[in-house]
Amino acid sequence: MKKLIWRVTLGVAAGVAIYVGFSVWAGARSVGHALATFNWAMALIAIALASLNYGVRFVRWHYYLKVLGLQQVTVGHSFLIFLAGFSLTVTPGKLGEAVKALLLRESHGIPAARTAPIVVAERFTDLVGLLLLACVGAFTFHVDRRFLAVGAVVIGLGFVAVSVESIALFFLRLSGRLPGVRAFVGKLHEAYQATSALLRPGPLVVAVLLSTLSWYFECVAFWVVVHGFPGAAVGMQAGTFIYASMTVAGALSFLPGGLGVTEAGMLALLGQLGTGTGRSVAAAATFVTRLCTLWYAVIVGLMALFAFARRAHVRVQLPEKTPDPATSAAVQK
Repeated sequence: MKKLIWRVTLGVAAGVAIYVGFSVWAGARSVGHALATFNWAMALIAIALASLNYGVRFVRWHYYLKVLGLQQVTVGHSFLIFLAGFSLTVTPGKLGEAVKALLLRESHGIPAARTAPIVVAERFTDLVGLLLLACVGAFTFHVDRRFLAVGAVVIGLGFVAVSVESIALFFLRLSGRLPGVRAFVGKLHEAYQATSALLRPGPLVVAVLLSTLSWYFECVAFWVVVHGFPGAAVGMQAGTFIYASMTVAGALSFLPGGLGVTEAGMLALLGQLGTGTGRSVAAAATFVTRLCTLWYAVIVGLMALFAFARRAHVRVQLPEKTPDPATSAAVQK
C-alpha cells in the first residue's frame, strides 16, 4: 500500500503541475474567476454521469468474466475488483487497470495470464466506442483528423493480429525463440486463447455497444460542465466530438490517464467549437471535467482497493484447462 500511495502521489503531482501550467498560460486570475462563477451543481450531475459510465463498463467487465467461464467470481467481488482497477489510472509505470488481473489471482487463485486479456479487450473496445462517438463530428468540423486515423489503424492491426490465428501463432513461435521470453510462451499462449475468445464477433459486438454507451455518458458530462459557466455553451455534437476524440488522443499518447495531452486538446477544441469559451473558461471547464471523470475515478478506485485489502480473500481451485492439441502443436513447431 505504501508503494501504491507513493505512485498515486506522483501521478497527482504530475496532474497538479500540468494544471498549474495551463492556468498560468490561460491567466491564473481569469481561470480562478471562471471557477468562482461556476455552478457546482453541474459538477454533481457530471459525477453522476461518470458513475453511469463506470456502471456500464462494469457490466462489460463481468460479462467478459462469464465469457471466459469464470462464474465463480461473485458480483460483489467482481464489482470491487473492477473499481479498484481505477486506482492506478494516473500512476507512473503504465500498470493501469492490469491490477485487476493481479487482484483476481490473489483473491480467487485465477492465473493472471487468463484474465489480463480482459483488460486488453476493454481498452480495445473502449477505443472502438470512442472512435464511433468521435465520428459524429470528425467530418463536420474543420479539425485535424490524423490522430483518429492513427487510432483506427492501431485498432485494425490489433484486431487482425488476434483474429487471424496464423499471424498470432507466428508471433508466439517467434517469441518462443527469444531467451528472455521463452519461459513464458505457455502463459502467452493461454493469454492469446483468452483474448481470441473475448474478441469473437458476438462478445465484440456486445462490448462495443456497451463501450459506446458508457463513454457517451462522459461526453454528456463534459457538455453539462461547460454549461455550468455563465454565458458558455457547446453543442452536444461538438461536445461529444471534443471529449471522445481527446480521450482517444490521450490513450494513444500512452501517458498515465492521458495527462497533458487530453487536457490540451480539450482546451483548444473547446475554444474553437464552443460559444463564450475563451481561454480562461475553456481551461476551467477542462479542469472541472477532468476532476469529475479522471480524478473522481482515481478516488473511487483507491477506496475500492482499500476495501478489497481489508476483505478476507477467497481462493478457488480452477479445473485444469486442456489446450487445443492442434493449436499447441502449431505453437511448438
